[in-house]
Amino acid sequence: MLKILDRYIIRKFLGTYVFAIAMLLAIVVMFDVNEKLDSFLKAPLKATIVDYFVNFLPYFANQFSPLFTFIAVIFFTSKLAGNSEIIAMLSTGMSFRRFARPYMIAATVIAVATYLLSAYVIPPANVKRINYTNTYVKNKRIDYGTNIMLMVAPGEIAYMARYDNITKTGAKFQLESFDSLKRLTSRLTAQTIKWDTLYQWKVYDYVVRDFGERRETIRKGFELDTIIPFEPRDFLIAANDHEKLTTPDLKEYIERQRSRGVGNIKTFEVEYHRRFAMTGAAFILTIIGMALSSRKVKGGLGLNIGIGLVLSFSYILFMTVTQTFAVSGLTSPLVAMWIPNVIYAVIAVILYRRASKY
Repeated sequence: MLKILDRYIIRKFLGTYVFAIAMLLAIVVMFDVNEKLDSFLKAPLKATIVDYFVNFLPYFANQFSPLFTFIAVIFFTSKLAGNSEIIAMLSTGMSFRRFARPYMIAATVIAVATYLLSAYVIPPANVKRINYTNTYVKNKRIDYGTNIMLMVAPGEIAYMARYDNITKTGAKFQLESFDSLKRLTSRLTAQTIKWDTLYQWKVYDYVVRDFGERRETIRKGFELDTIIPFEPRDFLIAANDHEKLTTPDLKEYIERQRSRGVGNIKTFEVEYHRRFAMTGAAFILTIIGMALSSRKVKGGLGLNIGIGLVLSFSYILFMTVTQTFAVSGLTSPLVAMWIPNVIYAVIAVILYRRASKY
């Protein structure tokens, strides 16, 4: 059962968290409007509000959730300490561990909300946001590809000389099938291939060669409906495609691409592990903020907020640097995304033990 004190701290924590998000988002909107004003003037007002800002603000808030969490803890805990409320709580015999319980409950609420947003809510919203920016701001879509080769299934390798995603048409297509002994069993070649729907492809002006043990069979035709287990998004990968997939879809996509031998999926792996690491960051930064600001200091609220900002920005910078290491292949995405949490978890434990001894 939550006590009055628990509800009080949780309300203060979450209220300050929401207030910090609202204040920063207001500033972000002003800077964003100033930066993209020309693009916003060209776009319909409804599309700017509904497709862009309605989807951009949750995305930005969730990206910097650890920063908001840390600032919220530092701000309202410093005020509690400055008003001698924490001293009054602990003087009644309350342990520091008991004092930290409502903080962990509030951090759990933030962590769960952060994960659900990043895993299921924001990715579909990002589709609208990114489509808007590609249309009216700067087009980052990858609509063309050349010399495309990938393993579409075990023992099946596809090749296209070029592909146009606007017309959904490829040229000089080739599909080769191999048996368990790596022997070529069949080859499909076509002058043109067109994508219809999921895994549905039509090939035009095609030739199929089936290689038996003693003879070769050749079939020709003008048009053929085929089911080939790959689609344009498997080889036309834009810089922000990883932001459009929910976590289950992201995991499935990574496993499918890895089995095909596709090499440029580091950003997808980083995004997958980052979503879980951000959840753990809510607890770590809450403990650090609580331990730093639970006692009165000579510098008062300003000093605590200054220390908090330095630590929170250093955490975000550290995660950005390790993310770059993962994308460049210097370390695995799992290690890169969890190194900041491990290091700051050690800092959190040290600060917590130090604060609990006062």
